[in-house]
Amino acid sequence: MVKDSIVAVIPARGGSKRIEKKNIVSFLGKPMIAWTIEAAQQTGLFSRIIVSTDDQEIADVAQLYGATVPFLRKYYSDDISPVSLATMGTLNQLRDELNEEYEIVVQLMANCPLRNETHIRDAFNYFKTVGASSQISCFKFGWMNPWWAATLDKEGHPISLFPDAGKQRSQDLPPLYCPTGAVWISKVEHLMKYQTYHSPDRIFWPMAWQAAVDIDDYEDLQMAELLYQMQIKLP
Repeated sequence: MVKDSIVAVIPARGGSKRIEKKNIVSFLGKPMIAWTIEAAQQTGLFSRIIVSTDDQEIADVAQLYGATVPFLRKYYSDDISPVSLATMGTLNQLRDELNEEYEIVVQLMANCPLRNETHIRDAFNYFKTVGASSQISCFKFGWMNPWWAATLDKEGHPISLFPDAGKQRSQDLPPLYCPTGAVWISKVEHLMKYQTYHSPDRIFWPMAWQAAVDIDDYEDLQMAELLYQMQIKLP
């Protein structure tokens, strides 16, 4: 292991269902995965930028845009396994097949094309500054206030998830945050110990919701394209 070595892993399995070949579908004229590869390259942070995939077509596109695909993924290519396990599998393959080990792994989901090099660099700087072992990107809920969330019974009556919140003014309620797959960072040793980025001492790193969009279906894709085309400044 090289001291202070950092590897970027971009998970991109080929079996997406809601958008076929989601990770290489066109996003504003480029394959979606290309946006993440280029953002990682522009940070200058990484010893390697690896795309973890089980799909040769995705591998070919990733290599075309400058990522490394030293092998196809052996394990965790189903739609059930947590993505953390896929990243761990990639780290294990790097160790076993290429004799490469790293200190820190940054997991960048390919379906977050609005996250750019500044967000990655800022997240990493925060991770190093606070001395975290595991860090997950998140965004603050805005106009959709989850404190008011409710389920509905068969007759349509609401059942509040937070009944006490209805007794308070919205401005008096604390902000709530939602994780996003944009930038997840962990010490490799820590990830291997807990087998997840959601370790007991994980921290959250807030980012702008516009940059944090995870594209899972065509509505997400259209919204992300609209946000980009509107040239919203992403803080």
